[in-house]
Amino acid sequence: MRTVGTVSRGVRCPVIRQGDDLVQIVTDAILACQAEQSLTFQDRDIVAVTEAVVARAQGNYASIDAIAQDCRTKFGVDTVGLTFPILSRNRIAICLKGVAKAFKKAYIQFSYPADEVGNHLFDEDLLDEKGVNPWSDVLDEKRYRELFGYEKHPFTGVDYVEYYKNLFQEQGCEVEFLFSNDVRTVLQYTKHVLCCDIHTRFRSQQRLQKAGAEKVLLLSDLMTAPVDGSGCNEQFGLLGSNKATEETVKLFPRDCQAFVDKLQQRLCEATGKRLEAMIYGDGAFKDPVGKIWELADPVVSPAYTSGLEGQPNELKLKYLADNDFADLSGEALTNAVRESISQKSGSLKGSMASQGTTPRQLTDLIGSLCDLTSGSGDKGTPIILIQGYFDNYAK
Repeated sequence: MRTVGTVSRGVRCPVIRQGDDLVQIVTDAILACQAEQSLTFQDRDIVAVTEAVVARAQGNYASIDAIAQDCRTKFGVDTVGLTFPILSRNRIAICLKGVAKAFKKAYIQFSYPADEVGNHLFDEDLLDEKGVNPWSDVLDEKRYRELFGYEKHPFTGVDYVEYYKNLFQEQGCEVEFLFSNDVRTVLQYTKHVLCCDIHTRFRSQQRLQKAGAEKVLLLSDLMTAPVDGSGCNEQFGLLGSNKATEETVKLFPRDCQAFVDKLQQRLCEATGKRLEAMIYGDGAFKDPVGKIWELADPVVSPAYTSGLEGQPNELKLKYLADNDFADLSGEALTNAVRESISQKSGSLKGSMASQGTTPRQLTDLIGSLCDLTSGSGDKGTPIILIQGYFDNYAK
């Protein structure tokens, strides 16, 4: 029996710059990896590329001035409410710097005790200690400070209330803070709102509109078209962006499906096998200490080839061993389990033998594996080669 199942490899390549032929660079890197590691490619091996280098090769950047101009054009007022921005210097602070340049006053409403991706303003146990009901109590900055003080993020050491206050004031924008988990609270102060949440943005927009807001835009409504020659993202706007410099953001990549289709074609020509290709961003997993969900991108994978569609369809080996074949052991047990896997139906949804497996989208699972493999620092492996992902115990 082959003893190795899934293998995920981080693959290095040159530093990517705007205008680079990324399809060729990725293909060359995969072939170099094959030669170095003496690999044999199989159909359904996966080559994944981080969204960051796709966007960099495209030159998909925008300045804070472009963001400010887009805000002025689309809102046409000098006061705005910003609801549920996540606590991140890399992800949203640089975008908010551009927003701040567009307005004279902003009301920033934080959810508490944490943002939607798990960054905490303070320890949630303090809610009970202070007698605060997060579902009904609305706090201003003064009351927030009286109750919870000047807590700093455990990973970054940043007091995000103070950080965002300084960011807005430095752009000449007056700012007031609200702490409420009901997005409609902001309408007591302004009827023009920019929803800054990611995965709950459509519900937030709908609730605000039903409650009487005059204009509600999402981060995905900003930078959907070029502003003075800037980059853009027609589908996600500012969502998925990262800080590039103190004055620019790197947007989520564009034309992603065309890229993965072209990459798959080039890889197939080079290897003689039908490899799958995808672009990945943040994975979707929770840190047990910091309580942060990694997924600050709007999706884990903005594009992938057709072989990566769907969900896993797997049997739980320990269920089979402990129930269906509890009286077997050794080679007899191995053969029985393999036979069950070989004969499994096309859909195991609802089957007791599949309970405990993970019914997530394949691209969410694979993208999370890629994100963990590549890391977010200086590993220098923006390309991931995954082999054996679709193998099972019967093969």
